[in-house]
Amino acid sequence: MNRFVLALAALLPLTAQSMDLDTGKPAKGWQIAVTDFEGEAKLTGDSVTVPKPANPRVPNSHVAARRGSDGALTLQFSNTWIAQLRWQDGTPLDLNPYLAHGTVEFDLNVVDLAHGGMKFKLGCGKDCERKVPFLFAGRELAGKGRQHLSFALTCFWREGDDFSAVNVPFTLEGTGSGELQISHLRFNKTGKATTACPDYRTQSVTPEPLQESWAVEWWLPRHEQKLAEVKAHREAGRRVDLVFMGDSITQGWENEGKQVWAEHFAKYNAVALGFGGDRTENLLWRLQHGELDGMAPKAVVMMIGTNNTGERLEDPALTVAGIRKNLDEIRQRQPQAKVLLLALFPRGEKPDDLLRRHNARINALLPALADGRQVVFLDIGKALTNPDGTLSKDILPDWLHLSPAGYDIWARSLEPTLTSWLTP
Repeated sequence: MNRFVLALAALLPLTAQSMDLDTGKPAKGWQIAVTDFEGEAKLTGDSVTVPKPANPRVPNSHVAARRGSDGALTLQFSNTWIAQLRWQDGTPLDLNPYLAHGTVEFDLNVVDLAHGGMKFKLGCGKDCERKVPFLFAGRELAGKGRQHLSFALTCFWREGDDFSAVNVPFTLEGTGSGELQISHLRFNKTGKATTACPDYRTQSVTPEPLQESWAVEWWLPRHEQKLAEVKAHREAGRRVDLVFMGDSITQGWENEGKQVWAEHFAKYNAVALGFGGDRTENLLWRLQHGELDGMAPKAVVMMIGTNNTGERLEDPALTVAGIRKNLDEIRQRQPQAKVLLLALFPRGEKPDDLLRRHNARINALLPALADGRQVVFLDIGKALTNPDGTLSKDILPDWLHLSPAGYDIWARSLEPTLTSWLTP
């Protein structure tokens, strides 16, 4: 907590020592919205099931909620991208006086989370949402009955946030399949935090495996497969001259970009080290656990960071710190390699899309990481967009991931630089 927030909390008038969101006191009118990726319903009675749209993208998903006689709320979900219990529509809360020493506390009963994940969220105004991941910690609580959790309110606060009119004070979010029960939700002006949370200031540079329910079953096995792929090249006497490192867009070379890869990069015994969902800290973990070892590439192409934006709308400077950390790791492990540092690709259909604008702020900081010799910065965003800045579904069908035509544009955009680096 910085001195400004402490001083602000001391100057603001005293409020109630706690806000009980189970009953809506002292802020009345709170409603519980139950949502999944494609729909929403209000829990106005004892139970509700989120209705499916006419043409659902996830037809076998199911999200429902019920209210127990003791006031506890149960969220049941299966095969869903996102399921939520969301507190909304009440009088916005002024949580600034709670920041210095305050906590958000509740009782949580994890009935089942073997094939799911969970997060806690707090809305902090327009285009502002803060979250605390709780996948592995949540699974450890499964079957243990009600457990009291207390988070420092600063777990949900970032420098510059204004908590004076919080209109979505809490969201319980599940992914995959599971059953969660929550009760006695309240904010305390003075409390003792008993549950740890990540430090947002160092998240992007702290190596860790990807902690998402949809990834835990394949992420580490894929890491092992990539180590084996590199080993197979080495044992066969094949020199790996080119390596791509990144997230799902890089992983897509194995799918939508497969044919383009074969035409442009297979001749270099190239390896694609892309993992869907990865943020800077996840790539850093992979680098520190051997993915770039056992070979001596001439060139490394790296693009990482768009999931730092999409997952937590991270301060661009923090994302760039994570990119810099990965770059330093590559340079340390492969000092002979030249690195092509790519700007993040455009995302969102229109130029004014929030995530597009956020990525543009990251890209503006990236040239400072390149020296123009061993590390070269390249931005191919204009090649992927229409003249008016919009995106085409022919190139980026979901406004994020590339089509085969998009991979062809990417490959051709890299060709002049990589050919000069890789041609004897």
